[in-house]
Amino acid sequence: MSDDRHRDDSREDRPPSLGQTVVSVLAAFFGVQSSANRERDFTRGRPIHFILIGLVATVAFILALVLIVRLILATAA
Repeated sequence: MSDDRHRDDSREDRPPSLGQTVVSVLAAFFGVQSSANRERDFTRGRPIHFILIGLVATVAFILALVLIVRLILATAA
């Protein structure tokens, strides 16, 4: 039993994984981040990871908007 508890405690000390960080950034984009995940991010996350993933997500969003607008303008002409 103590081994299982020790493993769970060590997981709680780890920083968020890449997948958890991406999900947190995307949830923050839409404003639906849970308070438990937000607390995890602020207590164990590294700011540079969130900044870099946020920048990549922002660039991807802007490029998607540009492509959609170009597609709409091309089909309207």
